[in-house]
Amino acid sequence: MTSMSFVTENMRAIVYRSFGEPEVLELADVPRPEPQPHEVLVRVKAAGVNPPDWKLRRAPYPPDYLEPPLIPGWDVSGVVEEAGAYVGRFKPGDEVFGMLNFPLYAGAYAEYVVARPRQFALKPAGITHTQAAALPMGALTAWQGFADIAGVSPGQRVLVHAAAGGVGHLTVQLAKLRGAYVIGTARAAKHDFVRGLGADEVIDYTATDFASAVSGVDVVVDIVGKDYPARSLPLIRPGGALVAVSGMTPEDVAAYTEAGVRHGLFVVEPDHAALAAVAGLAAEGSLNVHVDRVFPLAEAAKAHALMESGDFVGKLVLEI
Repeated sequence: MTSMSFVTENMRAIVYRSFGEPEVLELADVPRPEPQPHEVLVRVKAAGVNPPDWKLRRAPYPPDYLEPPLIPGWDVSGVVEEAGAYVGRFKPGDEVFGMLNFPLYAGAYAEYVVARPRQFALKPAGITHTQAAALPMGALTAWQGFADIAGVSPGQRVLVHAAAGGVGHLTVQLAKLRGAYVIGTARAAKHDFVRGLGADEVIDYTATDFASAVSGVDVVVDIVGKDYPARSLPLIRPGGALVAVSGMTPEDVAAYTEAGVRHGLFVVEPDHAALAAVAGLAAEGSLNVHVDRVFPLAEAAKAHALMESGDFVGKLVLEI
């Protein structure tokens, strides 16, 4: 990866200088990034907190990733400060949001970020920067999974694991918008939240084996990994599909292939067209991103600790 160039002006950012627990996150003054001619500089108003943020903080993710010091984060919402010489998509003052450069380095927990303009979409006036920063990674994961792998259609039965989480709560809603019958798994304390999203059934995975409580589904969306792909396979009808973001072993792949079930272990990617579509749904109220807690930038460590605990629903956001 090429090194970033900087101007002399500084900015505030969350930095970790070694891998470890949330306490390694510190607020620091660092050089502000300078946009190249093909990039825009965005003044960040809010940054979304996502599971890859803390996984990368604990250890290199993937193993060949950059070494500290690093600035976490990928999801942002903010205002265009500068547009490079070759950029025609945005102008200074435009309000934008996006998931930047994933899974490579982005440095979103900061006052400023730089990125290619097609990694952003215009933020609708009808949603706040906090809401917009909570949307990109979660909504794009569901959107791309349905578009590229599952092809959910009206009347199909969709099982969403971790339905109360950042990806899951948006997946439930997007599946319902496609006319699906949605079953979600979540802790009992989160069932009212998941039902409020439109889920038709909710299973307490801590008290009931979902593999014995569900059958005949067309699509499974798995955010959990571990043994979930193997346990989910018998539930999927022939010709159905699994959308997985982690945890498929070679044995899982072979079993799904033999069963004739479509499957895809994929990595979400920046997608300005899908972002614009998601933003439109959010602005009209068809898709509601739930922000459980908002933290100031200086309290990023508290946000990471809460995210690792799982004691929240929807999304966590840093305001800058």
